[in-house]
Parts: sequence; structure tokens; C-alpha cells
Amino acid sequence: MISDLMISDLMSTGAPMRITVKQTLKLHALTCLTALGLSNASAWAQVTPYPNKPITLVVTYPPGGGADVMARLIAPKMGDALGQSVVIENRPGAGGQIGAYAVSKAAPDGYTVMLDASSFAINPALYPKLPYDTLKAFRPIGVLALFPNVVLVNAQFAAKNISELTALARAQKNAVSFASSGNGSAQHLAGAMFESAAKVEMVHVPYKGAGQALNDVLGGQLPLFFGNLASTLQHVQSGKLRPLAVTAAKRSAILPDVPTLAEAGVPGAEVYEWNGVFVPAGTPDAVVDKLSGALQKAMDAPEVKARIAQLGGEIQKGGPKAAQDFIQAQMAVWAQLIKAKGIALE
Repeated sequence: MISDLMISDLMSTGAPMRITVKQTLKLHALTCLTALGLSNASAWAQVTPYPNKPITLVVTYPPGGGADVMARLIAPKMGDALGQSVVIENRPGAGGQIGAYAVSKAAPDGYTVMLDASSFAINPALYPKLPYDTLKAFRPIGVLALFPNVVLVNAQFAAKNISELTALARAQKNAVSFASSGNGSAQHLAGAMFESAAKVEMVHVPYKGAGQALNDVLGGQLPLFFGNLASTLQHVQSGKLRPLAVTAAKRSAILPDVPTLAEAGVPGAEVYEWNGVFVPAGTPDAVVDKLSGALQKAMDAPEVKARIAQLGGEIQKGGPKAAQDFIQAQMAVWAQLIKAKGIALE
């Protein structure tokens, strides 16, 4: 309209239509300003509140596992808080690396979110080359809960407490064996942490899965297992396994009579399994804050609290900054242990 008015003014003089260089530049400048204004208006018109479509929650482990259980527990509640559905997509493999790599390459727009496990903090020290930079490729939204391990022995094993276990292990080198689901697994690292803190040496026997390892401990082929509380509780309650200690800072409400390792004389051996929620690096602060708020609302839901307590977990409070601090501390702990014990994948 501005340029039309200028042309109209020129024509109203009745003179031949000769536009000077100065007038041409003025016309061009005003036209550009008009176009810029329309462009900005169009851009603003296209801005819509986040989220305006379903969100994909990538779980880095298969259906039915602990990470999947947590994802299916919080996804509906987060969806309610966000006003959009949260769709779970399992992308397991390589200790969480396959799903993590996919998320690291996703658009940082808040529509691809990841739920990973404690291996997130272990993998950088365990794998020489990851397909992503763990600290630079992701932004944490929050840590859901901490699940302690339990030091378990077969019910027929001689040791009735941690003191007797360490005495047996010290009496003769490699006198005690412990089972795990494989080199670098949560059970292996929990056992290695115990060895380091208790100053004992034991024989690590890796299996191809936690189920096989646990079955052999139940059957008496091996005496010791560092198990997840949720997955081993039924065997404790049936009397097939004897709990000697929990690897937490305080006793578990599910096993109130079982001491912590520190109470049993082995301080410095706290081990937790946990799950965290992440987004790709570069995700805007406003989106991170909105997801964090939705996650906190999900964790505050009574049914979520009840289920986590039933699994022996302790809900973690705090937002992205607290999660980042916790994860970096975990990475440092495992890096030091893996290097000191010479743990490597075969």
C-alpha cells in the first residue's frame, strides 16, 4: 500500500511519470520494510504453544524390563500434564546405546524424549567409543527414583551376615563367587564396588542374562548375587535367598530388618539402579522446563508413588540441574571403579 500511495502522488501532478533515483531507493526501502513486517507477523502467527502433537518417549530397553515399567508408569501422567499423549517406543540394544543414539540425532524440539537407565552413566567408561558424547548430546529432565541392590546369598550358604561373608572371602583368595548378567552389568559393578569397599577378592561369574545368573544362585551352584530389590523380593520372601544388606544410604521400607552395607561395616559401597529422562541437546529452556514440570507432576501422583515404593525405590526430587549433578557424580564413581578394577567387555 505504501508504494501504491507514492505512485498515486506522483501521477496526481499531471507530469510525466519520471521517478528519480532518490524516489526509487525510497520506494524500495519502504517496500522492504512492509515485507519484513508481514514476514514477522506471519512468523508470529505460526508460533503455537508446546506441545501441539504427541510426544515420543524412547525407552532404551526392551518391553517388560525395569526401564519399560517406569516408562509406562509415568507416560500417561506426563501426557495428562502436557495435554498431549506420550507414546512409548522401545529401542533396545547395546546397553542402551541404540536408543540413545537415535535420540541424540532427533530434532531438539521436545517431541522426542528418552528414558534410560543407570547404564547411561556407566557406558562412557565401559565402552571405548560411543556413537555420541554423553554429556554434550543430551539434556536431563530429571531422575525418577533410586532402587538399591540387595546383597543376597543362597539360603544354604554359610554366611549369615556381611561380617561372615567378608571373613570367608578374606580367609582364602577367590573363596567366594558371585553371579551377574554379564561383564559390565549392574550386578557385576555392584559386586566390584563391594570388593573394593570391603577389601576382598571374589570370583565373578558372568552369565548371558540376569535370569540365568539368579537361577544358579537359587539352585546353589553359586552363593552370591547383587540383585535388584524389586526383581528378587519374591525369593527373599519365599526364603530361598537370604538378604545380608542393602546397598543404599538408609534401610529399605520393604526390608526394614536388613541393614545397609555401612551399618554392616562396609561403608562407601552405595549402589543404585535408576532411570532418567532426557532430551536432545539444544532443546529450548522453555520446553525443558515444561517437560520437567510434567515429570514432577507425574511423580507426585499417588499411584506412581505407591508403585515405586512397592518396588523398593525412593523418588528423587529436583529438576534438570539436580539431575545433571547426580548423573555427573555417578559417571565419576563408575569411571574410577572401572579403571581401578580393570573391568572390560569381552
